[in-house]
Amino acid sequence: MAELNGKVALITGAARGQGAAEARLFVERGAKVIITDVLEAEGKELAESLGEAAIFVRHDVTDTESWDAAVAAGISAFGRLDVLVNNAAIYLMKPLVETSSEELERILKVNLLGAFNGIKAVLPAMTAAGGGSIVNISSQAGLEGLMNHSAYGSSKWGLRGLSKIAALELGPSQIRVNSVHPGPIATPMVPYLTTGPGSFPTLPLERSGLPEEVAELVAFLASDAAAYITGAEVTVDGGLAAGKFIPRNMQ
Repeated sequence: MAELNGKVALITGAARGQGAAEARLFVERGAKVIITDVLEAEGKELAESLGEAAIFVRHDVTDTESWDAAVAAGISAFGRLDVLVNNAAIYLMKPLVETSSEELERILKVNLLGAFNGIKAVLPAMTAAGGGSIVNISSQAGLEGLMNHSAYGSSKWGLRGLSKIAALELGPSQIRVNSVHPGPIATPMVPYLTTGPGSFPTLPLERSGLPEEVAELVAFLASDAAAYITGAEVTVDGGLAAGKFIPRNMQ
């Protein structure tokens, strides 16, 4: 079990879904958490439920001034910053020929530029703390091409590459950077996914994943247990990236 005692983490897009699951688990494991999102009501409610270990900051990841304010609020509340989880994202599933340049730009601004802004924003605080961990939430769509995911997939491939370059450049400052690649996870962002046994029969594990299962991996990468892991890309996808799977009823 990854312990996070004494660490302070900023988690973007944390008002619901995977980000909220990460915030809850981080607090459970001993961390203080800055929950950021544009969803104010849900973000405030989550922070209040977690007590003194969490604060909420309204935060637009595409805006550098908003990043500076979020980092400053976290340091003011908790004195330091050790972990950044770039979780905020928006989703679009649409054929390439029907995707507008404006839609692509919007996806890239949130999913890729948002993480880029965040990495730069936390560097002074992490350097002052003697190092830290940055976990970028990419996607299985950042590991292989998926039909009807030209905009979303492009952003997640970009985030995968950004993670590796940042790991190279920030390693001497003892800042680790890794990317996490979830498969089909049942969250409000993809409401058509269900959960439980048989919910995704074309995967080896034959079900969709849960936000809490992603959170466990993120907590590990944020913890000192992963002190020698950087530049890695780790899947949490029920076996989706392992290869072609033939369901039993088709064998």
